[in-house]
Amino acid sequence: MRAKKTYIFVITFFALLSANAFADFYTYTDGEGVVHITNVPSSSKYRWMMGEKKIPRRSVNNRRFDDIIADTSARYGIDPKLVRAVVKAESDFDTRAVSRKGAQGLMQLMPETARLMGVRDAHDPEENIEGGIRKLSSLLKMFDWNLHLALAAYNAGESSVQKYGGVPPFSETRNYVKKVLYYYNLYKGAEK
Repeated sequence: MRAKKTYIFVITFFALLSANAFADFYTYTDGEGVVHITNVPSSSKYRWMMGEKKIPRRSVNNRRFDDIIADTSARYGIDPKLVRAVVKAESDFDTRAVSRKGAQGLMQLMPETARLMGVRDAHDPEENIEGGIRKLSSLLKMFDWNLHLALAAYNAGESSVQKYGGVPPFSETRNYVKKVLYYYNLYKGAEK
């Protein structure tokens, strides 16, 4: 009997451990077009959107790029935790990342954006972070430091934000803004 209880405890422990390793995100769009995202669906309206690795508290900061991010962020007056959140959401700190649409590097710069920001090698961490922060800084200024609008513009382009007079009604963009803000809050909380 004791062996059976130990066996059940071990299975339960590892099930809980693996349950904490990933967060699933669910979404649904209500009748007014508002996208709702949660990791705890409260009704059958929610559909699975994506699975995401949770960031272990001890490794919430990818220290590999902290100095570059901190120095460059300081020059542009941007919170380095916000930049880390963008990098996490965009590339998960992978310097070689390339999206289906052609965005490259840590901050996923499109080739035209990279060129406009003076980035010659989008896979070079220093150049990519410099170009990405320069772009993010210009968007923050353009949208009066409204973080939601600047992040939406970083994802969908400033013309889309201007066209819709706010965060565009694209689920990818709305999910992106929520994802970056999630990581931003996580990074802010980790450093308390």
